[in-house]
Amino acid sequence: MFTYILDEDTELRPLEPAHARHIYQLIDQSRSYLRQWLSWVDATTSVQASEDYVRAALTQSMENGGFTAGIWYKDQLAGIIGFHEINWNHRTVGIGYWLGENYQGHGLVTSALRVMVDYALLELNLHRVEVRCATGNKRSRAVPERLGFILEGIIRETELLPSGYVDHAVYGMLQQEWKLKR
Repeated sequence: MFTYILDEDTELRPLEPAHARHIYQLIDQSRSYLRQWLSWVDATTSVQASEDYVRAALTQSMENGGFTAGIWYKDQLAGIIGFHEINWNHRTVGIGYWLGENYQGHGLVTSALRVMVDYALLELNLHRVEVRCATGNKRSRAVPERLGFILEGIIRETELLPSGYVDHAVYGMLQQEWKLKR
């Protein structure tokens, strides 16, 4: 795991159990915004739930080689970005991310995703990175689009949110494509 400086105000830090209170507070402050797009928000009802999440992310990191990091902006937790389980047989990984409502519009996730894709495709030598977003979540969809990911398709009614089922846009980036963009 690592700490990575994105710019003078922003860095990625590996999650630790001590961050659980910060994570819970950020979720709680942005709960109505986040629950539009993320199915787990309503189940995150305590600092303990956030600590359990951090511990599960750390276990996944130790067992699978992926990791989850906090996006810190001006020394405040702004959001989370991380690998879903790496498929080492196929050399593929999905990346998920979210930001607190007050941290939108600063390019934080775009910068963080760029670093994560570099790490996945260049350091870990994976073949493919995938990002899935609710089709209606225009801000989230703009992130992989900015980085040149290819929209590969739409998965219909794949996630149940409080408002009902939503479709996901699936974006992909292959190692050779990423190398050409650098």
